[in-house]
Amino acid sequence: MTRYNAVNVCKLVAALLLWLGGDTHTNRAQVAAAADQQQTGRSSVGLEEVVLVIQSQRNSFHARRGAQRKEEILQQAADLREGVPVVLLLHQLSEYDGDWSILPVIPLLAAAYSQSASWFVFLEEETSVVLPVLLQVLLRYQVQQVQQEWFLGKALHDREASIIHHYAFSEDPGSFSYPDPAAGWALSSPLLQRLAERIQHEQLKSDFTIDLKHELALYIWEEGNGPKLTAVTEFCTERKNNCATTFTSYLPYCGDPVPKKDVFVAVKTCQKFHSERVPVVKATWEKDAAFLEYYSDVEDASVPSVSLGVANTLRGHCGKTFAILRRFLSRAAPTADWILIVDDDTLISLSRLRRLLRCYDPEEAVVLGERYGYSLLHRGYSYTTGGAGMVLSHVAVSRLLASSCRCYTDDAPDDMVLGRCFTSLGVPITHSPLFHQARPCDYSETLQQAVSFHKHWNVDPLVVYRDWLQDSHPPDEL
Repeated sequence: MTRYNAVNVCKLVAALLLWLGGDTHTNRAQVAAAADQQQTGRSSVGLEEVVLVIQSQRNSFHARRGAQRKEEILQQAADLREGVPVVLLLHQLSEYDGDWSILPVIPLLAAAYSQSASWFVFLEEETSVVLPVLLQVLLRYQVQQVQQEWFLGKALHDREASIIHHYAFSEDPGSFSYPDPAAGWALSSPLLQRLAERIQHEQLKSDFTIDLKHELALYIWEEGNGPKLTAVTEFCTERKNNCATTFTSYLPYCGDPVPKKDVFVAVKTCQKFHSERVPVVKATWEKDAAFLEYYSDVEDASVPSVSLGVANTLRGHCGKTFAILRRFLSRAAPTADWILIVDDDTLISLSRLRRLLRCYDPEEAVVLGERYGYSLLHRGYSYTTGGAGMVLSHVAVSRLLASSCRCYTDDAPDDMVLGRCFTSLGVPITHSPLFHQARPCDYSETLQQAVSFHKHWNVDPLVVYRDWLQDSHPPDEL
């Protein structure tokens, strides 16, 4: 493991000062502290001891963004001339799509890099990193105790007990912190090695992966036997002085929104909700759709609703969803590049969705939404959760219906069956944090951007739509 002298550390910090455009008293103190640490024989951290994992996805748009981020990091390292970090794209680490849940790749990372790396840093595709600041952060924790297990990041907390976190820490929701993935997070090598051993010998308590950041933090904490997240001020999302990371946006600009006519909207409902939930859709986002149909268990001219000959079920709705997809490919529905399938208690911003869809190729098999996972540590499958809204390209629907994959019962969970089918077809499930299976109050206090929310329970859906999803100045309509 490389050890740098004080001169090298000062060169790195000098590069940092040039990067930030200033030489404050605080920065000079950091230089002095770094030099003192080297002179007293404590460890340093070189770029070649850092493994950066960009949490990229297989979809072509995300793969390009991940590759661009990797190139930017390597170019920054070349400009510094202080070693080259290992930069990995998550979707390339193996052929398994479930690697996005991180735990399956930790043994791979440990086997390949634990002997040469001191730190493993995980970044989103849209997270920028300032390498000199990052090195100073990692050095600060490494010198305290070289073999200590560290879990670093920007801390998030629940405002109240949340269903997406299974109401963990319900008596004091703010007592447990978990990392903001947009700011990046880091594991020390001793911690990653121990996690790799645990993963290979322990069963997870749940087969489902719902909110990755919270579940990772719980797994690492290990009911108090492992480290809690250490909050690090230099792990940032907004731009400010002395940040090791900053974040752009989960809603990138890829050009003008796709035209309204390119998105066909299917709303799943049933007779008992025609007077309760359908009016909310009509009062909020229905007007923003060019093509929209309500699918129910009865024909109702007041909605109007379409019956597909599938009886209503209390749960699952797989039979209804497959009937919707068959109709989408038939002459009964307008031809469109995309289909959005939502529940009647889903709130959505179609204008933001159309902007997001500009980033994706409609000629590609795309399945987009909020990604959940089932049994991912044991080669399971991912799926887009239905309440948040499921977006499928025409190509993806065609591939699905041309296969032999079908519902095993009409009340099977439609989102999970679709996920299993697309996994078997080699079609990746593409995740966007803009889609939400629950209500705004079920997420951390930093929630800002959204395309969708779900559920009317204990909230006023009209207020939720107005405060979270209604654009004051929508883009030009096409």
